[in-house]
Order: sequence, then structure tokens, then C-alpha cells
Amino acid sequence: SGVPGKLQCFFEMVVEVVDGLVKDTFHGKSKLVAPLAITIFMLTFLMNFMDMLPVDALPAAAHASGINYLRVVPTADLNTTLGMALTVFLLIQYMGIKHKGVGGFFGEFFTAPFGPKIAPANLLLRLIEEAVRPVSLSLRLFGNMYAGELIFILIAVMTLGATLSDTSFYALAPMQFIAGFIWTAFHVLVITLQAFIFMVLTIVYLSMAAEHH
Repeated sequence: SGVPGKLQCFFEMVVEVVDGLVKDTFHGKSKLVAPLAITIFMLTFLMNFMDMLPVDALPAAAHASGINYLRVVPTADLNTTLGMALTVFLLIQYMGIKHKGVGGFFGEFFTAPFGPKIAPANLLLRLIEEAVRPVSLSLRLFGNMYAGELIFILIAVMTLGATLSDTSFYALAPMQFIAGFIWTAFHVLVITLQAFIFMVLTIVYLSMAAEHH
């Protein structure tokens, strides 16, 4: 009730966009997909967004607390993205078995796409397809976030070792500020796009698992 604030409007927009995307993409019946999609998007976006924090802020705070090493951006670690991708992979298998039954789901391993007469080729292609999904999901997100974090670090060390009395500091400091500003603006698009891609591919994979060939 009442006039919604900007934060409420933002979350309502996100919910409506994701709900519409699920309705257009997922052709089965499941109450799990839309909440899962928005959870994946927000979780991935917020983990990616930690790259927007000053590059040494949290590590410095951790060092002051006695923690000598801290990796700030979770999605710049392959363990995180692979764990998320494997979770989606297990959900794909669950969705397929739920909609087709055990016999129908595993029967497609031998009958699609070329029919039962070429069962070995069907099985080989299906195994490759299933293996590629978690690999592509995890490596795409990890690679983009790792590269983005690395560029932030490279920009941050442009004036490393320079003092206020050095000529190099006055030459590099403006370049460092401009490069940091441009990359931050561009990286906002990257972190949003990567979260969106991870969510969309999850919906597509779940839809493919639920559809009958």
C-alpha cells in the first residue's frame, strides 16, 4: 500500500523481468524455476558487485584482524563458480526426471537426437552435452570476473612505489584515475551481464530438461 520507494520499485522491476523471462523460456510447469532464477541473479550480481569495492579495503581490514590473505570477489574463484554450476547441473537432472520419469529421462540418452538405431552416437553426444554445461557455466563467470579483478589490481599498482616528489607520480596519477573510472563504469555492465547470462542459461537448461523430444 502507498507509494513505493525507489528500492521497492527496483526489486519489483527485477521480479517482473525475471518472471516474464521464465514464462517465455520455460515451457514446463514448476514453481521452482522463477524463484531459483531470481535467487541466482541476485546472488551472482551481489558477489560480482564486490569487485566495485576499493581493491585493498577489505584485505586491509582483514590484515588488521590477523587474516593475511583474503580473496574478496567470490566469483573470481573457480571453486565458487564451479560449485554453483554443479548445483544447477544437479537441478537439471532433477527437473528432467521429475517431468519425464526415470525411464523417459534416461531413455533419451539413447534415442535423441538420431533415434534408437544409432544409440551409441546418441549416448556419446548426450554425455558431452551434459559435461559441457557445468564447465561452460563456471568458466564463463570465473573468467570474466577474474580478468576484471586483475585489471583493477593492475590499475591500482600504476603508481606503486611512486612518492609525491616523483615526476612519475604526477604523470601516472591522472591516467590511473581516468583508467579506474572508465573500467569501473564498464565493469558495472560486465557484472550485471554475467549474472543475467548465468540466470538465463540456467532457465534454458531447465527448460530443455523438462521438454519432451
